[in-house]
Amino acid sequence: MPAKGETVTIKKYANRRLYNTGTSTYVTLEDLAEMVKRGEDFTVQDAKTGDDITHPVLTQIIFELENKNGQAMLPIAFLRQLIAFYGDQMQMIVPSFLEQSMLAFSKEQQLFRDQMNTLGKTPVNPMNVMAMPPMKAIEEQTRRNMEMFQNAMRMFSAFPAATTQPEPAEPSPKQAADDLSELKDQIAAMQKKLDSLNR
Repeated sequence: MPAKGETVTIKKYANRRLYNTGTSTYVTLEDLAEMVKRGEDFTVQDAKTGDDITHPVLTQIIFELENKNGQAMLPIAFLRQLIAFYGDQMQMIVPSFLEQSMLAFSKEQQLFRDQMNTLGKTPVNPMNVMAMPPMKAIEEQTRRNMEMFQNAMRMFSAFPAATTQPEPAEPSPKQAADDLSELKDQIAAMQKKLDSLNR
């Protein structure tokens, strides 16, 4: 068994079988999904070439989960926007933005779970359930989470995908400076929002 906190190597063979070198057992994509949920770190290597194929395997896990009945999490509008960023000049900032957004969301979710646990231990009066402090806290937490994702989507919308239409005439130096200033303000506002969520 690997030591706690140690990164486990998963080897993928040509027959698509996955072998966990930490437990010396064959595993499935579902097993890897459970490892992720438990916070266990692993990398996936091609058994023949030694190439790191962790990214495509994790993407495959998401694809499998999204196709299970009732488990789809990624909204169609989000998927369309994400696809539009491939090949766009802003593609390089998207991974970092998504990573920071998900880290902030994960921290918020821990507070949400704590509030749910508190609610579960409190006797519930069906007539007064919405007036209970834990319920109000949960509602506020949900509102903040939704606000964060709406801000993220607005941030994405600020950078439209490249099109095949002819480029417009060069903007004047003043217009370019104003556009740059507006862009900087949008980025600063988003960073301020993320910083407040990370506290």
